[in-house]
Amino acid sequence: MFDLKGGWNLSFAGCGFLGIYHIGVASCLLEKAPYLVKGATRLYGASAGALTASVLASQAALTKCCEDVIEVAKEARKRNLGPLHPSFNLVKVLKTGLNRDLPSDAHILASGRLCVSLTRVSDGENVLVSDFSSKEELIQALVCSCFIPIYCGLIPPAFRGVRYVDGGISDNLPQSELKNTITISPFSGESDICPRDSSTSFHELRFTNTSIQINLGNMYRLSQALFPPEPKVLAEMCQSGYKDALRFLQENNLLMLERPTSGPPPLQENLHTCCKYTETTREWLLRRLRLLGKQHWWMDEQIILPTPIKKVFCEACQDNSGLYDKVSQMLPVRVASYMLLPYTLPVQSAYSVAQRFLEWIPEVPDDVSWLFGVAGDVYRQAWRGSAAGSLSEPCLRKCLSAPPLPLEGDGPLQSDHLPALSSLDLHSSYWQIPKSTSPASQHHPLRVSSPPQQVCFFVGLQDETDRPEGQ
Repeated sequence: MFDLKGGWNLSFAGCGFLGIYHIGVASCLLEKAPYLVKGATRLYGASAGALTASVLASQAALTKCCEDVIEVAKEARKRNLGPLHPSFNLVKVLKTGLNRDLPSDAHILASGRLCVSLTRVSDGENVLVSDFSSKEELIQALVCSCFIPIYCGLIPPAFRGVRYVDGGISDNLPQSELKNTITISPFSGESDICPRDSSTSFHELRFTNTSIQINLGNMYRLSQALFPPEPKVLAEMCQSGYKDALRFLQENNLLMLERPTSGPPPLQENLHTCCKYTETTREWLLRRLRLLGKQHWWMDEQIILPTPIKKVFCEACQDNSGLYDKVSQMLPVRVASYMLLPYTLPVQSAYSVAQRFLEWIPEVPDDVSWLFGVAGDVYRQAWRGSAAGSLSEPCLRKCLSAPPLPLEGDGPLQSDHLPALSSLDLHSSYWQIPKSTSPASQHHPLRVSSPPQQVCFFVGLQDETDRPEGQ
């Protein structure tokens, strides 16, 4: 039973293109228990989870966010190398979508409530940012939280003059250790809202505060996080998030007794959104025959999602591509494109590099100064290491100076057989004063019959110790 006394938080894990799972969870929470979103003290998020948390914190349209995820996945799948193709600029796509979808006062609504997980480049420490002075600053923080090195680019973006990368590298599920935080992750594990795989594996991987069970389902999800699947699979992942959130609400008795908004009764939730629905047997058969000729027929019968979200997937699954797209998707054409990839990729790469360089010109001074600073730090560290390795530390030569005279009662000291002393022997043998537990020793200091003789030693190289004592 999840206890909501004293407030609660929501934490969304970073997951790449699996962020569509968070949209399904958010749609269920807004429909079945909106008080969990509106009354949450903090909304934490890392990487793709920060995008969903920002949409909830700024009260933006969840359907627009769903459309953007599907559109980005489609654009990535059009290329032979997917999101790794040089012409695919994920950072630019994110900025464009966030500028379009977030309201103008998003930074005001998100400040103090939205916490974005970032990883500082200089020391690799995790930073939680929750204060934003403008919408552009909020977008920049979200871009930094989603920036995967090499996958998204080489030069990390900056937030308030400091370079940051993906927050999932240092903390992929922020504040999940708090008992009043509802954790959400698309990977099966120990999160509050996550898939329940029917696996007998008891092994678990802890990746930056995220519980991931080691099984085939999670391995498949990890591949989909970096390489997006087709819209049909995205719809199934979104429905998985919806069902997992609904199960969590039912198990913890968090469902609202009344519907939060006026709308169609529950029996009409599963009305068909892509085709006209009638109750007569004849029209029902005609509708099923029409659906068999469409690629998204399964959605009306199997997908259980809120009506606006289902309409988005229905439109995404429809094949409205032109003649060129249909021809390019044919198997012989795709095989030929992969065979010609060694010849076409350099040309496409050169064009993409030139285009990115033109877009990079306004940021050249800041980025170049940062690169020079990094190069200077590396050079100084290398110089210090080489300098420390080239200079050998001088060692202590043995000397024959006499130790302090013995105390009263000790045997006579024979000067002909003086021990050879070193720096290690001085501290251990002659400079330690024994502690006495008797009360008299606390009031009467130790008396020495005569002052100790001067003990000297010489500093020199190691090879000098092998010379005869007369030299």
